[in-house]
Order: sequence, then C-alpha cells, then structure tokens
Amino acid sequence: MDSLKATMMQALSGMKFQSERLDVTSQNISNADTPGYQRKMMMLDGAQTGAEAFKSARMMLDQTEGEQKYDPSHPMANDEGYVTMSNVSIVTEMADMREANRSYEANLNSYQQARSMYKSLLDILRR
Repeated sequence: MDSLKATMMQALSGMKFQSERLDVTSQNISNADTPGYQRKMMMLDGAQTGAEAFKSARMMLDQTEGEQKYDPSHPMANDEGYVTMSNVSIVTEMADMREANRSYEANLNSYQQARSMYKSLLDILRR
C-alpha cells in the first residue's frame, strides 16, 4: 500500500508543479508587451528525484535580452532613445502552456489510477 500512496503523492506534487507552471506562463503572456519585463520560468532541482524534485522547484528569470526598440519619447528610453522590450515570446509561452497542461493531465490520470487500485485493494481486504 505504501507504493500506491507514494504514487499518489508524486502525482499530487506533479500536478501542483504544473499548476504553478501554468500560472507563471499566464503571467508571462499578460506581460508580453510590458517594456523591460523578463520572462519567468519554473525550474526543477536536477539533484532531486520523485516528489522531492517538484517540492524544490523554484522560479527563475530568463536572462535573455529583450528587443531594443527606438522610441525616444518613451519614459523608459535610455540616453540613445532605445527601450528594452520584454523577452517573452507568445509562441514559446503557448507551447509551454500546452506542455504543462498535458503533464498535469498525465499526473491526474496517474493519481486516479492509483486511487482506483487503492480502492480495489480495500474492497478485497473487506471481504
């Protein structure tokens, strides 16, 4: 029974991580047109495995430079008149959102399967 519980806990941790990824992706999409906005990314700790990897996940900023746009009248323009735009790509964010959504669904299916097996085991033990 411990392996079923561990499977369920790992699936729950995975769903929580994917939910956070969806939240960060939606923030990125919302701020895609905000000058100077840096893309946020959810990163897993490569040293951890299983549910522990999801629990130690952290958000990082993408250090890629945003596009330089010439607009000397903009309040955020530098001395040369260039404004650093956001480094968010809508196409990349939509791909990340789709991947997070599918991973969430996979974790949900895993959880439901383990729960069903756990319930079947309890039914057998009751007889």
